[in-house]
Amino acid sequence: MTEVEKVKIGEYYEVVGNIKTHFHRAGSGMPIVFIHGSGPGVSAWANWRLNLPFFAENGFEVFAPDIVGFGYTERPENFEYTHKNRIKHVIDFIKHFELENVNIVGNSMGGAIALAVALEIPERIRRLVIMGSVGVKFPITEGLLTVWGYKPSIENMRKVIETLSSNPDLVGDDLVRMRYEASIQPGFQETYEKMFYPPYQKHLDEMDVEDRLNEIKIPTLIIHGKLDKVIPYQISVRIFEKMPNAELHIFGDCGHWTQIEKRDEFNELVKDFLLR
Repeated sequence: MTEVEKVKIGEYYEVVGNIKTHFHRAGSGMPIVFIHGSGPGVSAWANWRLNLPFFAENGFEVFAPDIVGFGYTERPENFEYTHKNRIKHVIDFIKHFELENVNIVGNSMGGAIALAVALEIPERIRRLVIMGSVGVKFPITEGLLTVWGYKPSIENMRKVIETLSSNPDLVGDDLVRMRYEASIQPGFQETYEKMFYPPYQKHLDEMDVEDRLNEIKIPTLIIHGKLDKVIPYQISVRIFEKMPNAELHIFGDCGHWTQIEKRDEFNELVKDFLLR
């Protein structure tokens, strides 16, 4: 049985905060909630498929939900796809499963959600890991405009993948086709355009918690790729400087996808941090 098959066994739906939520769950032990980033065709599986088996096999119980508006979670009629409501969905998910002393791993937009969740329910959070995270204001990059401004086509999806990764080997036809086909599932692009629309800077600014970062006393590991074209690594440096109990790891030859481009190093780094 392959690693992919192991994770697919733990694929579920449950109603969380009145939203039928699709998620992956596997393993036993210390709980981790993995929060994916934004992007066309994204889902918990697309973000975390190379990481979930490792943690499930190394003493953790892993949870990876499709945040409302993404993946195969219900898209409620007349729902407001705001950053605030994404935060609420994650908090509802944590409370639904009665998770205490839980670790949160957040990627990009998911990092901003993780920081906000830590501010809202710090008593439930044991440790944080954020990678390529938003969380402070900065002028939107061309890379992020490429991701949020996506219009469905094979060529546009190729541009998105090339923007997200610094590793040409990852930009193969299979990955481009997989993400493109995911992006054109019924309702997916329509929802995406309700979440991210001009002026795009507005959506980035909504994730700003810079003035409150010093309130987060939870031990936090901040990870970034130096070659990131979507969120500059200097953003993680700024977040690190504001947080009283944080440490920072920057991969020199890596783009936005640290958990994919540096899979093995990422997995070991995060495991060691969480097990301290």
